[in-house]
Amino acid sequence: MQPANLLFIFSDQHARDAMGCAGRSFVHTPNLDRLAERGARFENAYTTCPICVPARAGLATGRYVHQIRYWDNAFPYDGKVPSWHHRLRSQGLRADSIGKLHFSGRGNDHGFSQEIDPLHVVEGVGDILGSVRDDPPLRNKRPGVLEAGPGDSTYLQYDARNAGRACEWLAAHSQDDKPWALFLSFVCPHPPYIAPPALVDLYPPDDLPMPPQWRAGEWPDHPALAHFRRFFAYDTPFEEHELRRLAAAYYGACTYLDRQIGRVLDALEAQGLAESTRVIYASDHGEALGARGMVGKFDLYDESAGVPLIVAGPDVPAGRVVETPVSLVDLYPTVLEAVGLERNVEEREFPGQSLWQIAAAPDQERTVLSEYHAFASQHGMFMLRNRRYKYIYYVNDRPQLFDLIADPEERCDLAGQDAHRAALEAFERELRSMLDPEAVDAQAKADQAARVAAYGGREAVIRRGGFENSPTPGEDPAFERYA
Repeated sequence: MQPANLLFIFSDQHARDAMGCAGRSFVHTPNLDRLAERGARFENAYTTCPICVPARAGLATGRYVHQIRYWDNAFPYDGKVPSWHHRLRSQGLRADSIGKLHFSGRGNDHGFSQEIDPLHVVEGVGDILGSVRDDPPLRNKRPGVLEAGPGDSTYLQYDARNAGRACEWLAAHSQDDKPWALFLSFVCPHPPYIAPPALVDLYPPDDLPMPPQWRAGEWPDHPALAHFRRFFAYDTPFEEHELRRLAAAYYGACTYLDRQIGRVLDALEAQGLAESTRVIYASDHGEALGARGMVGKFDLYDESAGVPLIVAGPDVPAGRVVETPVSLVDLYPTVLEAVGLERNVEEREFPGQSLWQIAAAPDQERTVLSEYHAFASQHGMFMLRNRRYKYIYYVNDRPQLFDLIADPEERCDLAGQDAHRAALEAFERELRSMLDPEAVDAQAKADQAARVAAYGGREAVIRRGGFENSPTPGEDPAFERYA
């Protein structure tokens, strides 16, 4: 591949199937659809962790969460582990960011040449309450679901500004003589579940499909999932009309995001950069929308752990749908190759592979990993996904196994069936060849306990409180107090 510019567009909490090009024709995403038409879309793409801060640290460093120990939303990326942004800048290439990073801020060098209006974690620390793993206070997320609907929010306003700044940036750098990388990070469709009224109106609630296993009688009978539901006050089922209203607002926010992306793609063409620029689109994790009795992310079902992922530009086969499993860790080598850099000795040991190469090759067998050690979990959870199966290992609890070819909605857990015992044993061996789940769980909890102690201990952290959403630049955080 010849070096080219790179426009890397990132979003927050965009479900993998919440695009027209992903088979849901009712979702209005014409700009992402046309990006997929001229490039490759990855059908089986996964986050490294279904919560914002760890996923973004893994994206920056090209490594899995247990390798870098940015466990939860109180462990923001601080630049201490080298990132692809550091790498590009060290080679004399411009690597700028616009929008949400969810890094530490506080003057730390995250590796970008310039951070334009970044959204970082609160007070450079983030959600310390999430690091309280021993009998934490419950966090009621029901109000955010019940308040879903049309309106305005600072997130919508922030994303419009981010798109405008990106258009200005492209105009300013259209004649640069070296390849550049622009990381443009939107916050939508992350909650609050609010979208402009005209966009919510595109989605009549009664016309929307309901998510898998949304009825209480269908909820998966697993202790870890039951704990999630109790922790978030989701154990009282939502009414059907409440979930339909939630979905309408969420899809409206997806369409709003798509329109901002369209503004930037139009600017790319207007500046004559479309033929000399590679484009990546991805998100940090998905959104459950009531599936399995869950709203938000956090678990390792595909609604939460799956992510949309599209690449386009020079040398990318047009209209390709790739079934090879991929991960956000693959984006580190993808970025390097896009701008013409070779991986160094250390980077060749990273777990990722270039998506440009995967997109150009026939579909292949491959296993990717996702993990979760953050709030609402009692113990660590680990997912392995190959082309056919998904395996989830729960520390101190029973595993799950799904055949995603026969059962794409993950309704039938095969783990308790004798016929699949050998598959379970093989997956556990594969997981343990990558990491020791019990040791990783213990390390996460030890690091989290140390973080809580550093900020005054459990009671002080609980008094500080938590917050639902990180504020936009200049906005004050709205803490919810628990003591």
